[in-house]
Amino acid sequence: MTAIARLWQARGGAREEWTHEEQILRTATLILLAFGAVMVYSASSGTSLLSHDGDSSQYLKRYLMSAGIGLLALRYFARHGVTIARRITPVIMVVAFAGLLLVLAPGFGIEVNGSKRWLGAGPLQMQPSEIAKLALVMYAALLLAAEPRRARSLHGVRPLLLVAGAMAALILIEPDLGTTMVIMLALFALLIVGGVSMRHLAILAGALIALALVAALLEPYRRERLTSFIDPWSDPEGSGFQSVQAMIAIGSGGFFGVGLGESVQKLFYLPEAHTDVILAVIGEELGFAGISVVLFLYGLIAYAGLRAARTARDHYAKLLAAGITAVILIQAVVNFFAVLGVLPLTGVPLPFISYGNSNLVVLLAGMGILINVAHEGRARGRKPKLRVIEGKGRSDPRAIRPTDAKSRDSGRRDRRARRAGAGGRRRAAG
Repeated sequence: MTAIARLWQARGGAREEWTHEEQILRTATLILLAFGAVMVYSASSGTSLLSHDGDSSQYLKRYLMSAGIGLLALRYFARHGVTIARRITPVIMVVAFAGLLLVLAPGFGIEVNGSKRWLGAGPLQMQPSEIAKLALVMYAALLLAAEPRRARSLHGVRPLLLVAGAMAALILIEPDLGTTMVIMLALFALLIVGGVSMRHLAILAGALIALALVAALLEPYRRERLTSFIDPWSDPEGSGFQSVQAMIAIGSGGFFGVGLGESVQKLFYLPEAHTDVILAVIGEELGFAGISVVLFLYGLIAYAGLRAARTARDHYAKLLAAGITAVILIQAVVNFFAVLGVLPLTGVPLPFISYGNSNLVVLLAGMGILINVAHEGRARGRKPKLRVIEGKGRSDPRAIRPTDAKSRDSGRRDRRARRAGAGGRRRAAG
């Protein structure tokens, strides 16, 4: 892993020495991207060949284009992330809310499978709810860092709760329950880091659970997903079809899988297998071993991201790093649990692996900010090294070397010892 990071650094990935956390974050991200490209092609090539003008690499090309844009954003934010994030937070919030409103406006939003979540035309589409994830983290970090005393009461964090509630309501109307869940859980993580008491968090959690149940029961499709989650085998050809097929795929893979590219479930059994259920294809083709590798990589991101938050240079950077790490990990956990049947399938993509243009670009930009926090926090804690100036004589005071300083200190101690000994002998003689 360190060798990959050094190779990237040697080719211009960074001008300064990387910290341990930076190396882990960059390397884990690169491995997940490479793995994602392979799995997106494997999961989509068969259906694309038969359904989209015979181009088996259609989704792979789009994934690579989004990954390229995201890596440019990562590189930029890895150098200037914290400073730029602080400056552009108001702009990002305006863009996020404008996009969420435009999606719902007639003639603007693109509807796919009954949900209006996208803006744009053709392959150039964006999902405002993905921008909203990062925007809310940036806004929460700025608000809580500016006045840390806000976290002492629910009244103090009321502006944050109102903004988050409005954002969640707009996303829920699209409808997109999965992104709403990720946003609210990431907000809870930020409130914990910000110092909100557990009693206040319990009150908020109870209110949100009640609202989530009401929202799930009001919409017929959400009720179907809830009942299919409880017992997907009760309707294996209807509402429980995707959950059943995902479990069959993972069960068929065993420990080492059936082989890369050999999945059967991805061929019209798993709808949109290259998106939010790509973990099922990984489980079928690479087995439990492949899923374990993915878990290990997310574990590395968790370790390095939380260490970056702990060593951050100030409270704002700490909150920013914790929030971005929470978004990535919560999204991964929700996707894992949904595919394994522990949570309802809500359309949350697997970070850096699933096909999803907006999600990939936004998460890579967020990873750049996280890397910048790790770099500045560790660099601030380093002790300055003693510099040796060549070409100066010993009479020049700037030419003191470490060995010279040590020898002078020892010489002074010897002289003081000799003077003390001589004084003692004189007193004895007298």
